[in-house]
Amino acid sequence: MSGFSDCFLFRFSFPSLMLTILESLPEGFLETPARELHRLLTGPTLIHLPGRRPAPLFVSVLLHGNEDSGVVALQTVLRAYGQRRLPRALSILVGNVAAARQGLRRLDRQPDYNRVWPGGDRPGEFPEQAAMAEVHRRMQERGLFASIDIHNNTGINPHYSVVNRLDSSVLQLALLFSRTVVWFRGLPGTQTTAFSPICPALTVECGKAGSPANEAHAARLIEACLHLASFPTHDVPEQDIDLYHTVATVRVAPSVSFAFGNALADVDFAPQLDHMNFRQLEPGTVFGRTRLDSPLDVRDEDGRDLAADFFDCRDGKIALRRAATPAMLTLDERIVRQDCLCYLMERLPFARHERAAPAMCESLPG
Repeated sequence: MSGFSDCFLFRFSFPSLMLTILESLPEGFLETPARELHRLLTGPTLIHLPGRRPAPLFVSVLLHGNEDSGVVALQTVLRAYGQRRLPRALSILVGNVAAARQGLRRLDRQPDYNRVWPGGDRPGEFPEQAAMAEVHRRMQERGLFASIDIHNNTGINPHYSVVNRLDSSVLQLALLFSRTVVWFRGLPGTQTTAFSPICPALTVECGKAGSPANEAHAARLIEACLHLASFPTHDVPEQDIDLYHTVATVRVAPSVSFAFGNALADVDFAPQLDHMNFRQLEPGTVFGRTRLDSPLDVRDEDGRDLAADFFDCRDGKIALRRAATPAMLTLDERIVRQDCLCYLMERLPFARHERAAPAMCESLPG
């Protein structure tokens, strides 16, 4: 692909952080694994590549340093084009290369790179917020076609996408990746929440990192979006989509110790808890055992406390009070502390979604 070796760059310095903006790929990018990108990039880097259609596809990768399927997918797609011009302009954000060097979601001294976008809590607290605000501003100026944020997860999950809006173009974009779609009005400061008012935007969850099949699936999505001239205007047929709605986020209270298969902890979760992901669980399903009355913090999208609505902790058991479908249950204790234990969802019949969407979308920013 012509011009890939000629780097024309801008650097924007913030306290303790530098955002680099390139107009071509840095030499060696296509051959460098995520854990070695720190040798090429000094920090978060925005790369603009030209294409036949000027409105760019924006793809962010490595917002979590241990989730590298997006990097491999981009490398696969771009190597296939060689010196040929892309069918559509492509802008790439490579995020937390410092955490990727150590194979971690984030370093202890860092914020979560997927919580520092415009609209997040406590703006100005971290230099990363200024860097992502600059990325957000510059991408708006370019007249975005679509935005995709590529992630992996650490539990057993199917491939699925997360959307903040339910309009036709967003759902059409989501179905390019998977028929399993999760509607979540969004956590403040996430990439998809920030871009949803501007263009069709979604997060894609590609299963566990390190799987060639997961990387190939992400590559097919990028390739499909690069070739898409416009989004279909017709509604998504009901039989083509499995739609879920996130109703609560489950976290372990910071003061509570927990483990998976260790009865000495305050909470002893089932050692195969992540096998429950995307399964409809009935009331009474046991997540684990505890000696505490209320060890879990459960919040809906508006921050309301729903712990007593969803969980019963009597008789030493943590059991569901009502039916729910979990997603992103993980056995990685570090991830639980840095993010959450899981999300709880409900199936959303498509007829219901069509009635609910207009009212819910009105509450979204933009």
